[in-house]
Amino acid sequence: MTPSRDDAPAGADTPRRVFHFNGGFLWQRRVRRILHLAGYNLRVGWPSAGDLVAVWGRSPAAARGERIATRTEAGLLRIEDAFLRSVLPGRAGAPPLGLLIDRQGVHFDADAPSDLERTLARHPLDETPLLDRARDAMTRLREGHLSKYSGVDPALPCPDPGYVLVIDQTYGDASVRHGGASAARFREMLACAQEENPHAPILIKTHPETTSGHRRGYLNGAEAGRVRFITEPISPWPLLEGAQAVYTVSSQMGFEAILAGHRPQVFGRPFYAGWGLTEDRHPAPFARRGRRLTRAQLFAGAMILAPTWYDPCRDRLCDLETALAQFEAETRAWREDHRGWTAHGMRLWKRAPLQRFFGSQRRVIFGRTRDDRPAMVWASAKTSAPEGAVRVEDGFLRSRGLGADLVPPLSLVLDDLGMYYDPARESRLERLIAMRATLRADQARRAHTLITTLTDHGLSKYNLGSPAPALPDGHRILVPGQVDDDASIRLGAGGTATNLDLLRRAREENPGAVILYKPHPDVEAGLRPGAAPPGALDGLADAVVAGTDPAALLAQVAEVWTMTSLLGFEALLRGVRVTTTGAPFYAGWGLTRDLGPVPTRRSTRPGLEGLVHATLIDYPRYRDPLTGLPCPVEVVADRLKHGEVPRAGAANRLLSKAQGALAGHAWLWR
Repeated sequence: MTPSRDDAPAGADTPRRVFHFNGGFLWQRRVRRILHLAGYNLRVGWPSAGDLVAVWGRSPAAARGERIATRTEAGLLRIEDAFLRSVLPGRAGAPPLGLLIDRQGVHFDADAPSDLERTLARHPLDETPLLDRARDAMTRLREGHLSKYSGVDPALPCPDPGYVLVIDQTYGDASVRHGGASAARFREMLACAQEENPHAPILIKTHPETTSGHRRGYLNGAEAGRVRFITEPISPWPLLEGAQAVYTVSSQMGFEAILAGHRPQVFGRPFYAGWGLTEDRHPAPFARRGRRLTRAQLFAGAMILAPTWYDPCRDRLCDLETALAQFEAETRAWREDHRGWTAHGMRLWKRAPLQRFFGSQRRVIFGRTRDDRPAMVWASAKTSAPEGAVRVEDGFLRSRGLGADLVPPLSLVLDDLGMYYDPARESRLERLIAMRATLRADQARRAHTLITTLTDHGLSKYNLGSPAPALPDGHRILVPGQVDDDASIRLGAGGTATNLDLLRRAREENPGAVILYKPHPDVEAGLRPGAAPPGALDGLADAVVAGTDPAALLAQVAEVWTMTSLLGFEALLRGVRVTTTGAPFYAGWGLTRDLGPVPTRRSTRPGLEGLVHATLIDYPRYRDPLTGLPCPVEVVADRLKHGEVPRAGAANRLLSKAQGALAGHAWLWR
């Protein structure tokens, strides 16, 4: 968010002139953009009194800017990465998600005050909404295994609990130098850890840049006896949970140790020391830090109030929660894709979109098996795939246009258990729905806000159709048609497995109702089989609402009867009663009237927000069509709302017409 400090600029409308003498500000476009949005106009030249000089923390190049600021009587603006930075370290080329923009000092230099320290010392930090946000975000970090650099593998096993965790840092790190520490303090820390815990294993956690070979650590060569290094990319959160004690000099992992419930032994003077949450082993006192904080207060100051967070998809400043959603999306994509994929059963037109979704780390290899890569297969493809291949399908907010029309998707789902439309097997979506039977307050708010966005703007899977025509009066029941050979029909429809059978059943049980039949858009477009023969709908449907926007229809009906159509889920979002005759993924949870057999394993009772959180937030992956970045669902909803979405290219439009001419032979391209 825009900085709230008294001496911050008023905003981008009245930018403050800021000069820099460090080449890094020229090539770090993300840093320049965040500063501009925060109201700081970076430029080269010579400052005057009243201007600012930007320097990067206490880096070696900062001294040049400091001298010029003193000489010209300009103020200093110290820039540092925020405490959630990127999936990979900056040396890997990853831009930061947020910045600490400080007019007083820098957070890791305890010899001088900083804006962060002033916030922690003077802000009331007692508002219930602020502290609730802090607690929810702390939980979100643990659940998502998020850290400053989140390129870790949560599936890696941790050592057996009961060890002492000693945290190493990169040699020469500014937070060590300006925290009053040195190599001798690291040796002292390790000796104290051994002496004070004589019977416990000592694990030294190396810094990611040390593991990658970019920089050496302070404790290199210390492995001996019961001391060993942890170099694997293990998530810090289970590592902290298994530790009986944590020792650090000034690492951010000491801050995370506090959040995990530890009272770490701190041998330097980091920003989180001196507030009553650490055992401070540094001989210099913290004269300015006499206040006692709770974990939530420390987090609120350091993660909510002090940083300037950035939303790279919407190109604007944002709050912590929006930044977290983006960070979660980027982290998930890296964790799933960094080993590379082999892909099987993918039609030619799908390969480019799949490459964009899953090939940002390593290019996807199509049609070949590799032992060093996981495999994916299109869920409905009739092709052989390696054992254990993950199934891929379109997501539920897909596009503005039909998949059968070869419009590329905005969302895809990966399922390592089954597939959401096959009730015979448990799917990953089922597990997520069951897990979301209970939601935190922030999760419920996020799902509710998403529901409001989708319903207020009439968003659906394909976002096609014209306004609803004049409809007959009465108790209206909408019956959505489906594609005859659709996998959800073959696997999940049960005894009522055709559109005509569904219409007959709806008519039999509702003889006085007004039944509206909406053919499936793929069938309407002539791209898939399933058109009703002439006269077949007589006496079954009172009106055929072809080509109509489903969201517009749902606003005017009392019920939806469906076999397995996603339109039933979209009806639930709008408070419309839904009757299912098959077993779609949203049936069996107590939110629908179910006439077909649903799996008995669907025994939990999530609310609508829980179903939506699992289905639209947790399960799919989204890709922003404008920036190409992995993104949260809210970005895709914005793109659909404003029409900022891809269309089928000329080649795909020609191919889709050819497919339409061969609609009865869909096996050729599906």
